[in-house]
Amino acid sequence: MHFIVGRLSSGASSTQAFDAEGTAVGERMQHADDAALATFARLESAADPAARWVWDDTARWYPRLLRHGVRVARCHDLRLAHAILRLSTLTRGSALSKAPRSAWDAAPAIERPPATHTALFDVELDAGTGDDVAAPTDAVDETLAEWRRQLETVRGSAASGRLRLLLAAESAGALIAVEMRAAGLPWSIERHDEVLTEALGPRPAAGARPARMHELVLAIRSAVDDEQLNPDSPQELLRALRRSGINAASTSQWELREIKHPVIGPLLEYKKLARLLSANGWTWMEAWIVDGRFRPDYVPGGAATGRWATNGGGALQLPRQVRSAVRADPGWKLVVADAAQLEPRILAALSADTAMAAAGRGVDLYAGIQATGVVETRAHAKVAMLGAMYGATTGESGRLMPRLTRAYPRAIALVEEAARAGERGESVTSWLGRSSPLPPAAWFDVQSQASAADASEADERRARSSAREWGRFTRNFVVQSTAAEWALCWMAELRTALLAMPDQPGSTSGQGPASSGPLAGTVFAGRPHQVFFLHDEIVVHTPAALADAVAEQVRLAAEAAGRLLFGSFPVDFPLGAAIVDDYAEAK
Repeated sequence: MHFIVGRLSSGASSTQAFDAEGTAVGERMQHADDAALATFARLESAADPAARWVWDDTARWYPRLLRHGVRVARCHDLRLAHAILRLSTLTRGSALSKAPRSAWDAAPAIERPPATHTALFDVELDAGTGDDVAAPTDAVDETLAEWRRQLETVRGSAASGRLRLLLAAESAGALIAVEMRAAGLPWSIERHDEVLTEALGPRPAAGARPARMHELVLAIRSAVDDEQLNPDSPQELLRALRRSGINAASTSQWELREIKHPVIGPLLEYKKLARLLSANGWTWMEAWIVDGRFRPDYVPGGAATGRWATNGGGALQLPRQVRSAVRADPGWKLVVADAAQLEPRILAALSADTAMAAAGRGVDLYAGIQATGVVETRAHAKVAMLGAMYGATTGESGRLMPRLTRAYPRAIALVEEAARAGERGESVTSWLGRSSPLPPAAWFDVQSQASAADASEADERRARSSAREWGRFTRNFVVQSTAAEWALCWMAELRTALLAMPDQPGSTSGQGPASSGPLAGTVFAGRPHQVFFLHDEIVVHTPAALADAVAEQVRLAAEAAGRLLFGSFPVDFPLGAAIVDDYAEAK
């Protein structure tokens, strides 16, 4: 299968679909042909600002372009778009949604490597009638056919405008993911080693426990009177706890915290340090930090909700202990921004609940809910709201739900309706058009068995339990997936703004001038660029001279993302932002 189609250019007066020169480039690019790369660079630099490249998989093609100094402004990722269009309820009944599985449904490819600011989403995804498409060669026939299938599917959908925005944002996210890996998250191995040594003691010999963990093992063994206990074995640990009179059902830290016994303190501390050692210890540092950079493989759309995942490295789970090792290069700064109470604000906009949106206007949303008298404390507001979005029906959350329902009926009705749909085994859909998968076949088997004439009470209980569980998934899906869409638009708008900012030739990167640092010779030298993303948080690495301007662009991008999704609906998306030298300073 050949991958790159060519360049789609959409102009104000006419639409020129696939440039013949771009198509030929695509065929040669399979071998990273120098002439093809030069043509890519020339076409990109001379491009209509609304133009975009169309290819099968950004993760396959874009890394090699970046290594050769070509930074793409826009693209359409056919594989990511195919996944959305196949499942979306907005495209139900389309030929694409009913087609047999094919190579377009395969997992993403991951390649591991040895101008004027314009609005990102100002041009609709459209290639005209196809009459102006250059005659394709055999090498690009299938890719061109998939592109046409997607165009037809979007045109015939129930909400083509929203889907176009979603596909544009998803494709922009794919570019950002590749760029973040290429640039890398700046990382100080010296500081990382200090953090590990402070917490664990000096690095031990291979196979041995660090000194602090060894001390804790001795304390744990003494507390349960078992000199041979291995606390890393859940089975051994559980037996030892029970012999000591602790009737624990598991060794989960959440359960252990509720128990009063001399072993609990050292055991919880040991578990904490063991996680640090295994997830981000010296072995992890040697494997993942190269030339002062952490470069994980980001997987856009890796979760069903559209949230990102990573393929190794645990980038989306960096513990607080090691965040001080994320350090800007000399002469640079980190701009760290996160959206406050993103999911409940998304829920207010999704449901058009003006009362809930008003509670968070210009203030902390949970504090705003408290101020209206719905609940007594901010903590109560947070517990109640999270319970509404995640389906908690017992305890404090369950007690407070009736108050929340009376105060914000539209918001609560939306998640309740999503939950009921899931309990019936139906899909639910985000604001822009990403839909949840249907339950697996085994789920439907359980429901069918409960409806059979010979069904037992146990069958009925199992069916109700599995229905409620899937309902909790769909309840949160509509909110979390739409929040992921907002975040994609936020990142994409910010990327466009950063590309338009002037570079700083005098900025240092590493030791010495810009020409000798980690970013030397790359498209990121002297330029602000995104280096980390976690659901509702962005980190930008920027020359210090541009830090204030970057922080302002981060804020403006958040405002733009809200308008792109929800128009003039009066909901705020306030940011917490900090300009720091290391990531830990922002928290």
